[in-house]
Amino acid sequence: MSRKVVRTSKFRHVFGQPVKTDQCYDDIRVSQNTWDSNFCAVNPNFLAIVVEASGGGAFLVLPLSKTGRLDKSQPVVCGHTAPVLDIDWCPHNDNVIASGSEDCTVMVWEIPDGGLTRSLTEPIVTLEGHTKRVGIVLWHPTAQNVLLSAGCDNVVLIWDVGCGQSIISIDETHTDIIYSVAWNRNGSLICTSCKDKKIRIIEPRSGNIITEKEKPHEGSRPVRAIFVSDDQILTTGFSRMSERQVALWDTKAFDSPLTLQELDTSSGVLIPFYDPDTGIVYLCGKGDSSIRYFEVTDESPYVHYLSLYSSKDSQRGMGYMPKRGLEVNKCEIARFYKLHERKCEPIAMTVPRKSDLFQEDLYPDTIGPDAALSAEEWLSGKDAEPLLISLKDGYVPSKNRELKVTKNILNVRLPKRSQSSDGSKDSTLEQLMEEMKKLKATVAEQEKRIAQLEEKASN
Repeated sequence: MSRKVVRTSKFRHVFGQPVKTDQCYDDIRVSQNTWDSNFCAVNPNFLAIVVEASGGGAFLVLPLSKTGRLDKSQPVVCGHTAPVLDIDWCPHNDNVIASGSEDCTVMVWEIPDGGLTRSLTEPIVTLEGHTKRVGIVLWHPTAQNVLLSAGCDNVVLIWDVGCGQSIISIDETHTDIIYSVAWNRNGSLICTSCKDKKIRIIEPRSGNIITEKEKPHEGSRPVRAIFVSDDQILTTGFSRMSERQVALWDTKAFDSPLTLQELDTSSGVLIPFYDPDTGIVYLCGKGDSSIRYFEVTDESPYVHYLSLYSSKDSQRGMGYMPKRGLEVNKCEIARFYKLHERKCEPIAMTVPRKSDLFQEDLYPDTIGPDAALSAEEWLSGKDAEPLLISLKDGYVPSKNRELKVTKNILNVRLPKRSQSSDGSKDSTLEQLMEEMKKLKATVAEQEKRIAQLEEKASN
């Protein structure tokens, strides 16, 4: 009689635990939009949720501590003229958030410490370049002020938020709507999935396709793709019989997947969240009432099923807390913010351990809030791994990071960023100074002319 050997893993018994009712965020009119977005973004300070709004698009921003029933007059961020489709917190500044909307614009907002006291209508910068609705916004993982957006015009734009300009446009690569975009760990590559049934790995600065895969899943419904390492991507999609699937691919041998598993026959798109510190991928389906999680390893079958968290209520969206926002003394390895119809419910994923001491095997050094590169360095071809921090004593914010944006002066359109001949200094400032000199000279001339006319009139 053969005995089945159970694979050993420290994450085999990870369990999901929802918080108590009084720790939820209640009475929120969560967006009813059918776009396949998370509608929720979270960082160690704030929770942002896209909400229903009349006459435009809006999203809530709440301090994490503001739990319980929300006031009817709760201020919102409401500068868009059409529904908001996606939001993303800046990984290098916990007070800065980007939003993409059906009004074809991307806006970047700065949230004051402690949250909003009145509704915010003026973004610090508005990014205009898309010709159709913007469904994806995504900050660069290591470079300061670099933001990616993808629209239903089949174009990927990369922006330097500091000068409010698009610095890269990938506009002839995709032939249909872009379903998802993901950066790799150091931001040197992006992976896109598209309605034309192709997954592409692209070098964003040149726009060159490194490799692509046609029909990673046979079904016609949306595919999602994320990097789990520089050479491996994980995809979720549907079979020809509409069964949901998860697959792992080696990008150097794209012909067949390392593994492909069928899960169930639900219709919701599976949105993957990957934690590189633990190697766990969490699959959250729109309209599902469950979160599946798997461990990705180097041994066959590569993607190992761990467990399933389920509840009674289906989810309209899901926020994923960065590692530095977790409670390490409770062995919490992930936290999700599940959107219901009228509330948001945090769910903690915990490894059961008896000791209260810091568990070094669960918390290797993780990605910190400091950028490794400037926008100019990344654009010039430099790459850098994320700067890591230890969570041994918990995450403590070290300094207030300010987003510096060069504002347009008297609606003078900023020239595209370029380097001077020595390759070190950006010429944008010099050109702005020239514009200011010209404007001052014009004003001085007008004042002189007015003085002359007044003198004539008095005589």
